[in-house]
Amino acid sequence: MRSSPKVASAALALCMVLLSFGSSALVEPKANAEVAAATSAWGQAIGESDPEKVLPFYSDDAVLWGTLSPTVRSDRAALRDYFVTAFKVLPGLKVAFGDQLIRVYGNAAVNTGYYTFSYVKDGETKSLPARYSFTYVKNGERWLIVDHHSSAMPSTPR
Repeated sequence: MRSSPKVASAALALCMVLLSFGSSALVEPKANAEVAAATSAWGQAIGESDPEKVLPFYSDDAVLWGTLSPTVRSDRAALRDYFVTAFKVLPGLKVAFGDQLIRVYGNAAVNTGYYTFSYVKDGETKSLPARYSFTYVKNGERWLIVDHHSSAMPSTPR
């Protein structure tokens, strides 16, 4: 049985389409892992209580709507001020991540989930559960936060 040129062309086109899906499927898990690693590294920097260790995770034009403030922060000085204040009022600040949902769209990604902040107040460890959304943009090899929204976890309705 002979194949016609049309059948051969269709088969080749189908193979190319399937291969393109396969290659993007290989890229997405890598990008998801990179975003997860950037988020984890941000959490480790928070644990150092030093704004200068946290700020490099944000792009120069990043916006922060933080858990502890009614004010949106939209420049570097305002972000620095937020973290200086946070580290003062929440001594020994640490963060532990819960479930995360990471979605990658080319050079942009969104990581949404929840985290629990812990800190020491009057010798007692306290916790503050919160939910977050980080929007990242890839800059060279690094994923930088361009938008960070965090809010305290609401109480369960009664």
